[in-house]
Amino acid sequence: MSNTHHKDDLILSYRDAPARSFSAGGVNFAYRELGPKGGVPVVFLVHLAAVLDNWDPRIIDAIAAHHHVIAFDNRGVGASSGEAPLSVEEMADDAYTFITALGHRKVDIFSFSLGGMVAQALVLKHPELVRKLILTGTGPAGGKGIDKVAGVTYYDLVRATLRRVDPKEFLFFNRDATGRRAGREFVERLEERTEDRDIPIKIKALRRQLKAIKRWGRSTPADLSRITQPTLIANGDHDRMVPTTLSDDMHRRIPGSQLIIYPNSGHGGIFQYHEDFSSRAVAFLAD
Repeated sequence: MSNTHHKDDLILSYRDAPARSFSAGGVNFAYRELGPKGGVPVVFLVHLAAVLDNWDPRIIDAIAAHHHVIAFDNRGVGASSGEAPLSVEEMADDAYTFITALGHRKVDIFSFSLGGMVAQALVLKHPELVRKLILTGTGPAGGKGIDKVAGVTYYDLVRATLRRVDPKEFLFFNRDATGRRAGREFVERLEERTEDRDIPIKIKALRRQLKAIKRWGRSTPADLSRITQPTLIANGDHDRMVPTTLSDDMHRRIPGSQLIIYPNSGHGGIFQYHEDFSSRAVAFLAD
């Protein structure tokens, strides 16, 4: 795949961002980029079981209106080669390999769920790489309840299969009228890209990710006071996957961090409130 850029081919819609690939550290990484080049890029770290097609275009596009955005599949996920790592720390090493091999020495990180765990491991190991940090729907190493994620996930995969709906509608949103509508709208937005879609995650990779999350939940807590980067933390007030109390916990432990808890929403609170959240994320990245 050629990576030639023309000055006139500014892409501002994630739906139209071409599928690219790039080899680094023995892995062929699948990625997409959009938005104006130059300045500090915003690298998106995706959630459990997700591939490139799982990012909400309303959030990516809002940020890409102002920033160079890069989204990628980690090793063994989607169209990226290799086998998915069994630890969050290894996933962070892969992210570091990918980001630096692309030639970036300073980035902002936008993360959701498992991606937020990877982001914490990355920033603690390579503080010089990260300028600003956005942690959403996530929790810290050793966080109470994180080791239960696998059980909740399998339960909802079964429920969703029986009802023939996307499991994310159960996992990310409340099952009231508001949550159901928000879930359907979110899943519809993920279908907007029709060309050149990514490869869905393999069950084996999902299982390996769940093991990594369980290990993260049972590991020794990290010293989050070492995170000196400006940090924005967000979640819904009723997260069944990664308990909302863990967002409060990270906020208390990361000096000067900002916290947004959205009412009447779950793990996907940022997607349910995508308009409000996007504008706050853009303001945070601009400061």
